[in-house]
Amino acid sequence: MRAPTRRMQPDERREQILGAAIRLFGEHPYAEVSTTELAQHAGVARGLINHYFGTKRDLYLEVVRRLVTIPRFAVEQLPDGPLETRVTAAIDWFLDGVARHGRAWLAAGGWDSDVEKILADADEIATDRMLEAIGIDGDAQLRAVLRSYGGMVKAACREWLVREELSRDQVRLMLTTTVLALIHEAMPRLGDDQPPLA
Repeated sequence: MRAPTRRMQPDERREQILGAAIRLFGEHPYAEVSTTELAQHAGVARGLINHYFGTKRDLYLEVVRRLVTIPRFAVEQLPDGPLETRVTAAIDWFLDGVARHGRAWLAAGGWDSDVEKILADADEIATDRMLEAIGIDGDAQLRAVLRSYGGMVKAACREWLVREELSRDQVRLMLTTTVLALIHEAMPRLGDDQPPLA
């Protein structure tokens, strides 16, 4: 029997449901999670899931969106200081989130067009956030470089979380030094007619 629920504000209740969904979808494949189970884990009536999110699929898509989209406040909260300090703080913020929701983050892969669209949108938002964090206006080439870096970020996190071949500290070092090298060395050369590096 479910314990009585306390009265919450709508945003608080929505976050409660979303938190339970993140945990469940991280532990079980989508098809194995029922709306009834989601409601039980969230401590709410099943109807509230429908009220706040619609269907189970809509809730899952919101979980994916939450896990892969970097919010604006992440950039706004970066410390003042040199670029290296800001980059390191941004990567720490990201890795903290991945560590907190590792299994759910890994499970948020593309398996249909709606999920693929969320992932593509998240890549564009991540590019925007990175440009904001480093204080550079991005043209098409620069955005392509940062999206490519995003692919490396995902692969590095999988090496840490799945294969356990890299530690969090090693991933942090690799991601920080790589993005700084891109900013200081590769990006200035993108528009140049310089020959390729030997």
